[in-house]
Amino acid sequence: MNTARVNTAVFPVAGRGTRFLPATKASPKEMLPVVDKPLIQYAVEEALSAGATKLVFITGPSKRSIEDHFDSAPELEAALLEQGKHELLAVLRSIVPASATCIYIRQPAPLGLGHAVLCARPVVGDEPFFVHLADDLIDSTVPCLQQMAAIHRVHGGSVLGVQTVERKDTDKYGIVAVDAVTDTVSRVKHMVEKPKPADAPSTLAVVGRYLLSPLVFNKLEKIGRGAGGEIQLTDGIAALLLEDPVYAYAFEGKRYDCGNKLGYLEATVDYALKHPQLGKDFQAWLRARLS
Repeated sequence: MNTARVNTAVFPVAGRGTRFLPATKASPKEMLPVVDKPLIQYAVEEALSAGATKLVFITGPSKRSIEDHFDSAPELEAALLEQGKHELLAVLRSIVPASATCIYIRQPAPLGLGHAVLCARPVVGDEPFFVHLADDLIDSTVPCLQQMAAIHRVHGGSVLGVQTVERKDTDKYGIVAVDAVTDTVSRVKHMVEKPKPADAPSTLAVVGRYLLSPLVFNKLEKIGRGAGGEIQLTDGIAALLLEDPVYAYAFEGKRYDCGNKLGYLEATVDYALKHPQLGKDFQAWLRARLS
């Protein structure tokens, strides 16, 4: 049973973000801010909390701003220092700790999530790794990937973050059929990418958090294109579970689907309401606005 510490987090950020056009015409959807931090920063913070020190971004065209965000900014830092804005300077310098390494890999063509993950193989190596989809924002007391790392230490194998969805929505997700192990952990028996509601084996959906065995790379190399003519990560995991255990974990926390406008607005409002500096004033404004 491989329960090694997870050191690497992979962030597939090559998507075009067409549902947010024109806002994403020149800026990645992962850079959309939720109050005062972009989605990709929330993702990185979650991975760091789970012990990741190697941050691998699978990028595409028009994604340079992600690299810039996590790079140092000497001129801006000097300006903040000169202006005496030490608190902002500390925030800026803490975006990525010195102990973490950022690596950027260009996905040569938009061939799907499975292909994006496969692009990370040279730097992941033969170790378990996280995959984090930044537009699935999860608010929880213990960060979701940290919860999943704890499950992995107990059970080994691969771990998928799941939640129950309405049957009418199964064609938007990878859906799993499972055998329960505990109240929150199940062994995956079968997995299907975006099944029609009538064909879905359950209503338990994988929602943007993965802790994967490196064995999945061998499967992704061989499966070929699936739904939508793309190499699907779901298909690679479905092949993996035939020889290595895959677990579904019903994580603690509230998920916001920031890949659509309503979910993004819900996240923005909820995060603004709990913001340590803005929360009370925003709540007062919101109450007045809705009265």
